[in-house]
This record gives sequence, structure tokens and C-alpha cells, in this order.
Amino acid sequence: MKKLLFLGALICSMGLNAQSLGYNDLGVLYGSEDNNGTARYRALSGAFGALGGDLSAVEINPAGAAVFLKSEFSVTLNSRDQSINTNYYNTNNLFEDNYTNLSQAGVIFTFKNNGSSNWKRTSVGFNYTLSKDYNNYWRATGNSGFATFIYDSSFTDDGDDTNDNLYLNTDGQTFENLTSGKNNKYTFSIASQYSDDLYIGASVSTHDISFVQRVSLSEDNNDGNGNTNASDSFLRNDLFNAGTGASFSVGLISKPTDNIRLGLSYQSPTWYEFEEEFNSDEGLNFFQYSLRTPSKVTGSFAYIFDKNGLISVDYTHRNYSNTKLSPTIDFGDENQTFNTDLKAAGELRVGGEWRIKKASLRGGFHHQKSPYQDALSSDDLKGYSLGFGYNFGNIKLDLSYENSNRTDVYDFYPQYSEVNAAELDFDTSKVTATLVFNI
Repeated sequence: MKKLLFLGALICSMGLNAQSLGYNDLGVLYGSEDNNGTARYRALSGAFGALGGDLSAVEINPAGAAVFLKSEFSVTLNSRDQSINTNYYNTNNLFEDNYTNLSQAGVIFTFKNNGSSNWKRTSVGFNYTLSKDYNNYWRATGNSGFATFIYDSSFTDDGDDTNDNLYLNTDGQTFENLTSGKNNKYTFSIASQYSDDLYIGASVSTHDISFVQRVSLSEDNNDGNGNTNASDSFLRNDLFNAGTGASFSVGLISKPTDNIRLGLSYQSPTWYEFEEEFNSDEGLNFFQYSLRTPSKVTGSFAYIFDKNGLISVDYTHRNYSNTKLSPTIDFGDENQTFNTDLKAAGELRVGGEWRIKKASLRGGFHHQKSPYQDALSSDDLKGYSLGFGYNFGNIKLDLSYENSNRTDVYDFYPQYSEVNAAELDFDTSKVTATLVFNI
């Protein structure tokens, strides 16, 4: 008779959920956004809060919709090259994949006021954005030297432990993590220009999230006599989340001089409703819960070099400790963890553009702080961007390249302090192409 000892059986099975992302990590994941949008927007690293005149700029500051002089339609394709390096007890694995998506599509309609009112122009628009892409795969392998699946292959009820055959030596662990899905964002906006130096706007957004995570953990142990238990020390679970949410934004852009633009915007929390399905070796479970992500405030500055070019700076502040799960009675510990383990995190974006006749050269830089209190500086997301645009008249073509990197950890043995987490290194390159049509 074979017996899985209490330490390995009970703790491992009760800790199964911890192999998948916990609710605290999901709260941070769903509360963050990728820097997706049009190629021009990405070429400037998203520093558009005081500029407007771009459909993705409306995502930061809805007042930017009133900057449009003509009605436009734009569509964007994005190709992401993802490189993930894992390190687990000095064993490295590198995984490289490519993902291509429709990352933006939208339209803006602009109406001039020909009367004597100080309201010069009104714009209404709709924009779809791939707010976040969850597709990734990585695997971590190595040997912690600590056996967590402890087997007795010769268990009997004779009360004599001396004849037990224990598998106390580990030959290594393998953890696989596959995620897929996306966060779609649909934004309806309205904005107006007052006099010559003030733009005011508001928007309402709906969100549609699908997230799947499939993980497996295997451990190869032996009894010191050449016998192994690889076929028995295997755990797998699948997490399926589907959610819908809503948020709103308000903002303004001011022109104190002909060359200076100032922007200020507020984006509300997103209120989500989720349905969850969790499938493990222990069975199938269903659950429903609500999530409120933190709000964010963005301040922006831009300097316009007449018709030659511009430089723009955005700074966004978001307090991740305000993330909240409900019903509160079910998520008291998680909400307390949000308060203690997360912090306010800022994001700096800088971009510039220089025009040469009908062509435009662009570049940018962005730095987003990690929301975790104990994060390393390497956990911050840092990157740069380059871009090119050409105006053919009624059609514009924009291209951009963006590279960013960050580090992270994944603890797939959270119940054992004796085992280290796997170290992850993410390097992401994105190529984006946008066509803009005057209508």
C-alpha cells in the first residue's frame, strides 16, 4: 500500500489555489493597463495628456477629443514579441513567443459652431482599445533540495515506522504557467473647445475581461534506493475568469500661451463583476465576486515648437492600496493585504515629435513604478519608443517600435518558506502600425 504523508498530502492539496494567481495578484493584474493604442501614441510612449488630437489620447484625457480639427477614423495592428527568462535555483529557461492583435479602432466626429457662442467646436467619439493582453507562457525547472511530496511506498497499519520506505530526496521540480485572454475597453467620449484656449471633455468606458490560467507542478523524488515517485507527485489546476466593468473619465486642456499646453484628467475606479471557475485535482468550483480598481490622476505638460514639432510629459498617480474585493465578508484578508502590501505608484511618460514636411520622426521614454511595497527597482517597468509617420493627405500612416523590460517573482510553493520563488525576467518588443482616414 502506498501512502502520501500528511505534510505532502494535506498542505499541498489545500495550497493548490496558491499555484494559480491569488486574488491579490489578480486585483493588481486587472487594475493595470498596457501602453496600447495608435502607433503615434505609442511612438511618444503615451505622453499625450496635454496634446489630444489622437484617438488613444482620449483614453488619458477625454478633453483631447476637442483638439481634432477634422473627423477621423483609425485602425491599429500590434505585434508583440515576448521574451521570458526564468531562473529557479540557478537553472535558466528562455521562452520566446509572438502575439498579433487588433489593438485599436475608433472614430471621432467633429462639429464646428458657426454661431456667436464661445463654444467653438464639439467632438463625439468611440474608441476600442486592447487595454491588456494576457497571453504568455513560461516554465521554471530546477532543484530546491526540499521534498514537499513525501511518500511512503510500503505503508502498513502495523504501528512500526521502521519498515516504512520514504521518498525524502528530491531530484527537481517543474512548474508550467500558461495564461491567455485580454481586457477589451470601449470608450464613448464627448468634448468641446471653449474660446481659443480651453478644452473640456468626459468619457464613459465599458470593459470586458477574459482570463485563463493553466498551471502544473511536478516534483521528482526518490527514496535513496533508486526508486522514484514521478508519476504520483503531480498537481494541475485551471482558472477561468470572465468579467465586465465600467468607468468614467473627465479632463481639461488649457493653452496659457501659443506654445504651452497643460492637461489634467481623472479616471475613476473600474467597477468589475467577475464569474470564476476553478478546476483542480480536488474538483470543480464556481464563484462570483466584485472588484474595484484604484482611480488615477494624470497631469500633463507639452511645449509646441510652432509647426515644427513638440515635446510632451505626462505623470500619472495611482494608489493600488485602494483596490478592493467584495463581498467584504469573504475577502477580509485580501483587502487587508491590499492595504499593507501595495502602495501608490507613479508613471512618467515623455515623448517628442519633429516634422519634416509631410513626415514625422518620434520618440519617447516611460517608467512605471511597481505597486508592491517590497518590490526591487528592477521590478519597475522601463522602456523606450521610436516612430515614424507620413501624411498622404486624407490618409496617414504611422509606425512605431517599443521595447520595455521588468523583473518579477512567482512563488509556486507559498506554503513552504524553505523553497525560493522563481525569478522572472520579461523583455517585450512591440511593433505597431496605424492607418488614419479623414472622413
